[in-house]
Amino acid sequence: MSWLWAIIVGLVLGLIAKAILPGKQQIPLWLTTVFGIIGSVLGNWAATGLGVNDTKGIDWIRHLLQLIGAVVVVAVGDMAWTSLRGNKKRT
Repeated sequence: MSWLWAIIVGLVLGLIAKAILPGKQQIPLWLTTVFGIIGSVLGNWAATGLGVNDTKGIDWIRHLLQLIGAVVVVAVGDMAWTSLRGNKKRT
């Protein structure tokens, strides 16, 4: 069941990250989900390093770090994707 939650959270974070980033990203939906999962893992790692991964109530700082991680990974991943694909634009 944890994999299902990871996919759902990755999809949501990836889509929010794409909405935050300026312009249109060329990555497909499946890659958005993967990048969202990676960003979530990086955000959890940063929250653990800062000691804010488990607090009483809602872990707002951890969630913010997950979103920041997703934005960074989606931005870098989109640049890598477009350079590997030859900067083709969809019509």
